[in-house]
This record gives sequence, C-alpha cells and structure tokens, in this order.
Amino acid sequence: MSTEQTLREAATNRDFRIGAALAARALRSDPSYWKAARNEFNAVTPENALKMGPLRPSPHTYDFTDADAIVDFGRENDMYVRGHTLVWHNQKPEWFQAWDYTDDQLRKFLRDHIHTVVGRYRSSIDAWDVVNEAVADDGTLRETVWYDALGEEYLDLAFQWAREVNPEADLYYNDYGADAINEKSDAIYDLLERLLERDVPIDGVGLQFHALAGRPDPESVAENIRRFQDLGLDVQITEMDVANAVDDQPEDPLAEQADYYREIVEVCLETDCDTLVTWGVHDGSTWLRNFKDFSKRYTDDPLLFDDGYEPKPAYDAVKGALSGTDRS
Repeated sequence: MSTEQTLREAATNRDFRIGAALAARALRSDPSYWKAARNEFNAVTPENALKMGPLRPSPHTYDFTDADAIVDFGRENDMYVRGHTLVWHNQKPEWFQAWDYTDDQLRKFLRDHIHTVVGRYRSSIDAWDVVNEAVADDGTLRETVWYDALGEEYLDLAFQWAREVNPEADLYYNDYGADAINEKSDAIYDLLERLLERDVPIDGVGLQFHALAGRPDPESVAENIRRFQDLGLDVQITEMDVANAVDDQPEDPLAEQADYYREIVEVCLETDCDTLVTWGVHDGSTWLRNFKDFSKRYTDDPLLFDDGYEPKPAYDAVKGALSGTDRS
C-alpha cells in the first residue's frame, strides 16, 4: 500500500479545505470518481443538484434524491459541505414562468423555497451560497425575475430567510469575474457593504475563480481577499478551474496550469482564505465540455486529475504548496 500523502491529508494537516463539485450520477456509476472524491478532498459542493431547476420537477414537488446522495456522501466521509445555490437567475424549473405570479406571490415562492431547502439540510450543510451572480459584468445589479419583483431587497430577504431556518450555517454571496480588483469586484464590494450596513446576515463572499484564458494577478487577488475580509467577511474560492484559450496556449500548458494553481493556493495561505473548491473532480467531469460554445473556445483540461484520474502537475503543485515542499 502506498504511503504517499494524499491531497486531502496535506490540506487537513494545514487546516485547509480542498474541495470538489460533485455530480450524483457519477458518484453512483463510477467507482474511480467517488474514490478520488473521498480520498483526495475534504470538502464537497453539489454541482447542480441543489439548484432550483433540478430540485423542483413540478410546482408542488421537490426531488431531493441527487442532492441527498451528494450531501450524505460528504457527511459520511467527514467532509465540509457547501450548499449551492438557493437564489440564481439561471437553472430555474422549466415549468416556472414569472408572469404567472404577482410580486407578492414571487416573494412567497422564494421564501418557501429557501425555508424548505435550508430546513432539510439544517444539520448537514455547513455553508450556503445564498445568492449567486446578482451583479452583472458591468457592475450593475443584474435584472432577474427576483430583482424585477423585489428590487435589491431580494438579497436581504434571501439571507434573512436562510438565517431564520439555520442560524448555524455560514451564508455566502457567490459570483464570477470578481476574483481580483476590477470593476465588478468593486461593485460587489459596494453591494456587500450596503447589505452589512442594513444588518443583513451575510458571513462571506465566494470567489468562483474560473480562470479561463485570462489569469487574475495573484497580488490583486490577495488585495481583493483582504478588502472583503476587512468588511468582516470570510472569503472562499468556490469554483476554481484553470483553462487556456484553444487558439492561444502556452508552450507547456500543464506546467503553466500547475504554476497558477500553486500561486493561488499560496495566496489563500497568506490571506487566511482557508477553502478552495475545484469545479469538478477530474477533467472528464468539467463543465467546459458541455457549456454552450465554451468547449470550442477553451481547453477542456482545467482540473487536478486527467480523464483517467491520474494526478496532473497541478495536483502536485497544490499538494506541495499545502505541505510546504514545493517551491519550484
């Protein structure tokens, strides 16, 4: 039996959470998938199973089968479990049509959804991405069904309703494209500052960190993390992957990918950002292979394990950064 330290062991020894987004179908059908998840990660996020669409097959029915499978897997394997996500403008149920509801009915609909889902996992989910991607790329609040009905207050209400049901879980705002100092992260900072001034019960901010072709500068990432922390918020990296543009790849893509993963883990360690979740277990499960035209624009190998579950240089880089043995 190999005695080499796993990524999970390196993270645990450093009081760090290294996680992966999981899919229930792969957990059930692929032993290599769940073994890699169990052995190499100490945190887990359901990739899609807790989103409103998959959870709500009909107006009066919830289907928790897939979500339960992933959450139970995490608890059984002593993992930190993040819930993703309660309020989002995408992946709503197919039957849901906003124009069928008054604003008051939408308010009640959202409240009931949050109370039901958070209540079910009151004792099993450690943290929630309560609101996902409420800020548009230009820094304005995104015009969604929830914003149109309730205005900015929908964020306040979502966090308050989640807190009502579970006073113990940590509640996060989660977004993409705001990993470093930029126009969007400035807008998110201002939004969260307003929420805190209104005593909204928000505990942290999740930086998705899909590093697709463009690479946020690590020093700017550190500065961004620290300014959110100065607001009294925890910061987690919640959906990390590192890909390149198909038509503009470095000479050694795997080495470049490993270097960048290492740099961001080191930023986390320097700033006391103690959680980093990769968006998938291995390259074979990356969302980039199925999402619109992204598969044509970006390489499809953004994670720590290749299609055959073999550790990549990025795996060794992350483990080395956590164990303090890799400074190449």
